[in-house]
Amino acid sequence: MPVAGIPALGAVQPSGYADVSSLMQAGGAGGAGGVADVTGVAGAPTASGATFGASMVGAVEGLQQLQGEAKTLAVKAVTGDLTDIHDATIAATRAQVTLELVSAVRNKAVDAFTEIMRMQA
Repeated sequence: MPVAGIPALGAVQPSGYADVSSLMQAGGAGGAGGVADVTGVAGAPTASGATFGASMVGAVEGLQQLQGEAKTLAVKAVTGDLTDIHDATIAATRAQVTLELVSAVRNKAVDAFTEIMRMQA
């Protein structure tokens, strides 16, 4: 339930978050769409598997962009060239949250792979 005055999560797409959104739509971040395709046939690559891989690459590239932006703003804040410190804080938080999301998705993918390998043994 959205709080009055705060837009819904999908309504606002800050720069760098488009890649993470595509990852979530591909079923990689908690969606059930990717799970059914991965476990469908053991050893057979699927179209959504390729989509998931491409989404992960895009998410990592977006993460690198956000981290670079946060680093640039942090340097500007330290040198006194930044007029609004909130920009640096927001950029650092965006980079941190995106890193946590990409790490969680990666960990779930590794766990799923390990479970599949354990079932085949």
